[in-house]
This record gives sequence, C-alpha cells and structure tokens, in this order.
Amino acid sequence: GGTPLSGDGAAASGPGSALLCPGIEPLCLDLADWEATEAALRSAGPFELLVNNAAVALLQPFLEVTREALDRSLDVNLRSVLHVSQIVARQMIAQGVPGAIVNVSSQASQRALRDHAVYCSTKSALDMLSKVMAMELGPHKIRVNTVNPTVVMTDMGRINWSDPQKSAAMINRIPLGKFAEVDDVVNSILFLLSDKSAMTTGSSLMVDGGFLVS
Repeated sequence: GGTPLSGDGAAASGPGSALLCPGIEPLCLDLADWEATEAALRSAGPFELLVNNAAVALLQPFLEVTREALDRSLDVNLRSVLHVSQIVARQMIAQGVPGAIVNVSSQASQRALRDHAVYCSTKSALDMLSKVMAMELGPHKIRVNTVNPTVVMTDMGRINWSDPQKSAAMINRIPLGKFAEVDDVVNSILFLLSDKSAMTTGSSLMVDGGFLVS
C-alpha cells in the first residue's frame, strides 16, 4: 500500500521520495489546512503504513510565546497528525488488513528545553495521542508507535542548532557525543513499520544518543 510521508513544515511528501521509490506519488499540501488534507487523502491510498513527520519548531521564551506560534505549532505538530491518522486508519480498517503508524516525536516530549515551551508541549501531546491511538486501533491490528530523536541534522535542525555555543551545550548532555543523522531516524522508523516489531505498539523509541539518561 501507499505510505504518505509528511515532511518538514507541511508537505505531505517530497520529490526526493518519488525519485528513490518510483511507486510513491507526492501530494504537496499544507497539512494545517483541514479541508485540503481531507480532500487530498480521501482519493489516495489504499494505505498500509503511515509516517507522520511534519513539524514546525517556532522557538520563543515562555513569556514571549505568541498566539500565532502556538496555533501554527498545534495545527502542524498535533492536529494534522490526528487528522491524517484518522483518514488513513479508517481506510486500513475498511480494507481489513493490518497496518502500522509511526509518529515522529522528539526527546523534547520528555525533557524541558529553554525557549521550547510550545514545541515541548506539542511533542508531549503527540506521545500521549499515540498511546491512545495504539489502544483504540490495536483491536483492528493497527500498531502505533513514536520515534523520539534528539536534534537531527535536517535543514530545520541546522537552523535551530547552528550556533556552536548552543549546540555544544546540548552535545555535552548526549553520552554518544553527537546529534542524530537522518538515517538514524529512518532506520528506527523502518523497524517500527516492519514485522520485526510485530508485538510493539504504544511505545516510544528513543533515538537520542542517551540524552534522556544523562
């Protein structure tokens, strides 16, 4: 089945995905737009696998958090995951076949980070949403898990962690002494999508180099 891979910001897929796997049909849309997402996915599929990876990180000190930043973060980091997962899970149930959903969360769901009040909150909410999804979708043979990476060297990661002084302070708290690369996260997602994790649901897989134990 098809796998809608939502990317940085609010793209449902990217041209690179199509080049790597010709069977992928990119759908470019703003996942924060409820109606547009509904219309685009209603005619797509059938689906067996889903990765919710879209996110924004709008960093502001707590006392300076704006309504705009809060609304945008909730729309993309949480609401779009719920909405896309509803659409895809309904199709999976209608097909009557097992499925797997992976939501890309963050170490920030479990550790407070300065200027990350909104981001940490949306990722914590995503972790709990994933657990409830796992509980309710389990009887339909649909597994739901999260991967929780440390800083990943994506474009967004480089923008927010390009300051050597800021990045050094974070890396010093990571026992493995480095940030994650994209493949570290991809390989964890592939494991959770595969039958190798057939008895794993409602779990969070840390890809944080040990950050949370430091």
